[in-house]
Amino acid sequence: MDPRTPVLIGCAAVGQREEDPARAREPLDLMEQALRDAAEDAEADVGAKALLERIQWIAVPQGFWNYSNPAGVLGGRVGATGTHAVLTDIGVLQTTLLGLAGQVIADGRAELCVVVGGEAKYRTLRAKITGSKAPLCEAPGDPDEVLRPKADILHPLELRCGLGLPVKQYAMIENALRIETRSRLDSHRSEIAELWAAMSRVAATNPDAWNREAVSPSTVRDASDENRMLAFPYTKLHNSQWNVDQAAALILCSAETADALGVPRDRRIVLRCVADSNFMLPLCERKDVHRSAGFAAAGRAAFEAAGIESEEVGHRELYSCFPSAVRVQQRELGVPRELAVTVTGGMTFAGGPLNNFVLQAAVKMAQVLRDDPGSIGMLNAVSGMLTKQGVSLWSTEAGNPFAFLARKRTKPPRAPNSSPMSLATQPSAPTPSSTRAPTRPEPSPSVNSSPAAAPLPSPRIPISRAR
Repeated sequence: MDPRTPVLIGCAAVGQREEDPARAREPLDLMEQALRDAAEDAEADVGAKALLERIQWIAVPQGFWNYSNPAGVLGGRVGATGTHAVLTDIGVLQTTLLGLAGQVIADGRAELCVVVGGEAKYRTLRAKITGSKAPLCEAPGDPDEVLRPKADILHPLELRCGLGLPVKQYAMIENALRIETRSRLDSHRSEIAELWAAMSRVAATNPDAWNREAVSPSTVRDASDENRMLAFPYTKLHNSQWNVDQAAALILCSAETADALGVPRDRRIVLRCVADSNFMLPLCERKDVHRSAGFAAAGRAAFEAAGIESEEVGHRELYSCFPSAVRVQQRELGVPRELAVTVTGGMTFAGGPLNNFVLQAAVKMAQVLRDDPGSIGMLNAVSGMLTKQGVSLWSTEAGNPFAFLARKRTKPPRAPNSSPMSLATQPSAPTPSSTRAPTRPEPSPSVNSSPAAAPLPSPRIPISRAR
C-alpha cells in the first residue's frame, strides 16, 4: 500500500430525540460528541485525546444553523490548535468533502483530516411546537476556506411554472421513468413502494436510524391522514426526513500516519476514489428527464480509477432523497434491481439531515465493511434535482492510488438539448471563494429539500494559507 493512501480510521454517528428543546443539545454539541466518539472508535495506541490534538484540517458542510466558523470552534474544543477550517455551503456535493480530505492527505498537506456535520432540526421543531426557544451558541471567527455555490439550481422558467419544490421535480422524473419503462400506474406505484418498504426494513436493523419501524408497501404507497400525497405518485413517506437531530464525524489520515498512531489494521477503511460530476443542467433543459448522464460518467470514472468492476461492489448507499433518485442511479450505474441499495435504511427512515446524510451513511458503510473484510462499498451523493452527482468507493484493501476526480463546465449550460460532458474532457474546477458573507439565512425549504448546486472546489489548496 502506498504510504500516502488515505484511510478512514475512526467514525461515529450520534443522534438525540429529546422532546424538551431546553434539554436538547444544539448541532455544534452533537458534532463535537460525534468527533470525540470517532476518536475513540479508532482505537489508536496514542489514545483519543492525542489523536484529536493532531487534527490539522476540518471540513463542515453548512446546515440550517448560522455558525460562522464551526470547524474552527470544534478544533479548539478538542485541543487541535492551528487547524485549517473549511466550511462548504449548501449545494457542494457531500462527496466533495471526502475527496478534498483524501487529496489533502495524498498530497502530504495534512496528517489528520476530519469531515464532520450535524443538524438539530427536530430540536427546532419541538421549540416551535412548545412555544419555547432553541438558541445556538456563538461560533466566532471566519473559516480559512469557504466553498460556495456559483449558480442557482432552479431555472427561472421552473420557478414561473411553480416547480420550486424538489418533490415536484423528482415526481416528474419518476413519471418519466414510468413512461420510459411502459409501466402501468398501479404496478409502478407498487414497485416504488416496495423499494421504500425494503429500505424501512434495513433501517429497522440500524441502531443509528431515526425511524426504526418497518412499514409495509401499502403504507408507503397509499395516501392517508398521516401520509398525505405531496406530488403524484409521492406520498410523505417517499420523501427524505430532515426533521432530525443527527451528527456524524469521520477521521482520515494516511496509511503511514495510521501506523505511527497505532491504529489497528481492522479499523482502517481505504478511500479508493471520489468522482464528482458538476455539469449543471436544469430539469427543464434535459432532453431525457429520466436519465442522468452525469451519474453514468461519474460511475465509469470512479470504477476505472479504482481499478475495479461494478460487479465487485458488495455494499451500496445510493442517495435516496426520493425514489426516482435511487432508480436513476440503479439504471445509470448498472445496479440490478434485486440488489440492496442501502446500508442505512435511506433518508426517509434512517434520517436525512439537510447537508450531512452522506457523512451519516459513511459511518454505517465503514461499520459494514469492517464486518466484511475484503469487500467494497459505494457511497453516492446528489445535489439539487439530480443536478450534480458524486460517487465514492471504499474497501478494506488497497488498490490503485487514490484519485479525486472532479470536473465542471466553467458556466452553467443553457442549451435545451445539451448533455453532460465526459469527466475526462471537462476543464478543471475553479478555486473556492475566499470571502464569507456576514450572515447566513436559513435555507429555503422550497429550494433545499435536496442540496442546491455549488461550484466544485479545487482540491489543491495549501492548508497553511488563510483565505
